[in-house]
Amino acid sequence: MTVFRNIVFIAALAGLVAGLAMTVMQYAGTVPLILKAETFETAESTHDHAAAPNAAATSQLHDHDEGWAPENGFERSAYTALANIVTAIGFALLLVAASEIAGGMTGWRQGIFWGLAGFAVFTLAPGVGLPPELPAMPAAELDQRQVWWIATAVATGIGLALLVFKQSLPLAILAVALIIVPHLVGAPKPDSFETPVPTVLAHDFVVMVFVISLVFWVVLGGTAGFLRSRVQHMG
Repeated sequence: MTVFRNIVFIAALAGLVAGLAMTVMQYAGTVPLILKAETFETAESTHDHAAAPNAAATSQLHDHDEGWAPENGFERSAYTALANIVTAIGFALLLVAASEIAGGMTGWRQGIFWGLAGFAVFTLAPGVGLPPELPAMPAAELDQRQVWWIATAVATGIGLALLVFKQSLPLAILAVALIIVPHLVGAPKPDSFETPVPTVLAHDFVVMVFVISLVFWVVLGGTAGFLRSRVQHMG
């Protein structure tokens, strides 16, 4: 029970720190790019509405677009920060629990390595096939993308674990296969790749998301490792 309590405590604090850090980085890096992309999405939507064959079709388009969303400003910022913190705590729980199975983090340096592993599993590997998308960019069906993303993350996680913790040639070969196979199968693709979003803007967004995610995972792992070592010394 004490170990479980420590895992939750470490994950909560590390997730809070990393989630807030991610929120700041997003508002400095990705939010401006998203706002630019939304102007292209709005322009395309306006064009579609103008081309609607009758008033009923136009009304249906408006009804489809309407829905609750937080107001711009403090409300939107607060919901973004809350979502990031909750997500970060969830990832921290997975990271800390996995590290405890392997013996536990001995400090912030080892925590950073665990964070880099988390980046590889949850961002780098899935992002190779399903790069981050801006508004108005084409995408495959959501359920297909989710299945491929989860399968890729799981396969990559198992593959890295086999490579690091099992010193065996057959298992190493299996590990490499697990990491490669999802990309050989290929991520689901949209029916069309047409988009009003400029290629340069989409490229900048992908790079920024990967950089922010890398920093996020380093902060998450480093903080978790530091807290774990403090808790261990106190115990």
